Amino acid sequence: MSDTIQIILIGGGCAVAVGCIGLLTLRLLRGRPLWLKLFAFAMTVVCAMAAGVLAAAQEMFLDQHDFGVMLIVCAASGVVALTMAVLLAHTVGQDSRALRTALLHLGTDEPGAEASPDNASPRHARGVLSTGALSTGELDALRRELTQTAQRLAESRERERAMERSRRELVAWVSHDLRTPLAGLRAMAEALEDEVAEDPATYHTRIRQSVDRLTGMVDDLFELSRIHAGALRLSLEHIPLSELVDEAVVSADALARARGVRLSADVRTGRSVCVDVGEVSRALTNLVANAIRHTPSDGAVRVEAADHDGYAFLAITDACGGIPVDDLDRVFDVAWRGTKARTPEPQAGAGLGLAIVRGIVEAHAGEVDVHNVGRGCRFEVRLPIPAV
Repeated sequence: MSDTIQIILIGGGCAVAVGCIGLLTLRLLRGRPLWLKLFAFAMTVVCAMAAGVLAAAQEMFLDQHDFGVMLIVCAASGVVALTMAVLLAHTVGQDSRALRTALLHLGTDEPGAEASPDNASPRHARGVLSTGALSTGELDALRRELTQTAQRLAESRERERAMERSRRELVAWVSHDLRTPLAGLRAMAEALEDEVAEDPATYHTRIRQSVDRLTGMVDDLFELSRIHAGALRLSLEHIPLSELVDEAVVSADALARARGVRLSADVRTGRSVCVDVGEVSRALTNLVANAIRHTPSDGAVRVEAADHDGYAFLAITDACGGIPVDDLDRVFDVAWRGTKARTPEPQAGAGLGLAIVRGIVEAHAGEVDVHNVGRGCRFEVRLPIPAV
């Protein structure tokens, strides 16, 4: 047997023996912290290397000086390897604790991202920076995914809270608005039943008006529930903007005359849009009726239509006196009815009209906005114009 083969067998045998001891040690450490396992693994590698080298050196009958030099080299290599192992184990341990903290706080309202190096305290950040170069890419990627997931969950919870607040406000508003006409209906029905009504025909008319109002509220609730549930089905067809504006103006003309409000239209385009005619007409009618109700007598409401950069613009300008700046972002919220600048009235409904407008416009991939202009405000609807 040649000397080379003999040295390989001796060195390899010693290394394998030490490796088996290391595997047994790792098995005994099952369930222990990851950093301890990494340290045991590095120690096994260093000891296996040292055992193989020293056994081969002993077999080669090196003199005392050369054998001492080899011992020093092995010791220095072992110290460097164990130092790197400790740093890596420390880094992996930090990453594992950060992930565990993030997982524990995932789906709760408690902040769990402070364990992440990106959001760490100064003391923790210094520790991360000292070993950051050894941080594993997989754990970093997983930590970033957990952070993003936590953010998405927080945003989702906030949206749910907002929707819950909106639902509570809606129930409160609708309950209040239903109570008034129902009480009136009951009083008029009892008066007719007891034959004490001086003018039964007038009572019949008021009962019909109250029923019409309740029917409108129920229709609005049904429409809003379809929008929120994503169950709004659109039957798209091409229609000129001028026809949409004319229909909205004609349907609101009687209300404008009754309130002494001047209603006019200005169509500056012949383009068509692809929309659900019934839904968009309802949205425009809601906007025009809302503008008329909040415009004083002798005031004016103007409906405009134009197109620009592939979008159709519909604008309704009133003379309501303006909306407080703090309320502009809430105009399209469910059950919002405004403040003194836009005082609600009994015939104004449950504050669902503008929320329905936003739902219908967004269902058509459009946008709706409001801002103050002059002595009133201006509602603007933007709808995409289909390519010819």
